[in-house]
Amino acid sequence: MKNDKNKLSAEQHKELLNVLKTRFEKNMNRHKAIEWAKVQAKLEAAPEKLWSLHEMEKTEGEPDVVGYDKKTGEYIFYDCSAESPKGRRSVCYDSKALESRKENKPKDSAMNMAADMGIEILTEEQYRELQELGNFDTKTSSWIITPAEIRKLGGALFCDRRYNTIFVYHNGAESYYAARGFRGALRV
Repeated sequence: MKNDKNKLSAEQHKELLNVLKTRFEKNMNRHKAIEWAKVQAKLEAAPEKLWSLHEMEKTEGEPDVVGYDKKTGEYIFYDCSAESPKGRRSVCYDSKALESRKENKPKDSAMNMAADMGIEILTEEQYRELQELGNFDTKTSSWIITPAEIRKLGGALFCDRRYNTIFVYHNGAESYYAARGFRGALRV
């Protein structure tokens, strides 16, 4: 993320900070005891992270602060859209899965998109933490980081919330569906 295309204009910068601040203030249950001024100061000092948040927002992820890591001094953002982000659906799991498809290839893979955005796909633990903050993915599903031993055998994991329960499922990594995307995490 070292080139100029990954920089926000002054207007985009201001607009994104306003969107993030508004969302932060509307959802205080996600980040009790965290002050927006401190989050904003971190964001102002890390333009590359702000660019990643812009990409999360642009793909309809609705990123918000969900925690603070006392050891590293970093604020943690997750995609908090009610359903898997619209701009990140219909993708297979990773580039190996994308290359394995001979016909009807999806436009991209979740792992490639996340890397291009400068974010990480949620782990199962992070996905479950997110679900403690609300009801997410009640109509969609989201790829999660898959253990190497499962991926090596051609599989990948995804989660959703149905019947007030968080389910973890498996699928071929090359599969893709209109209702499956991925959620990201970013540390600032």
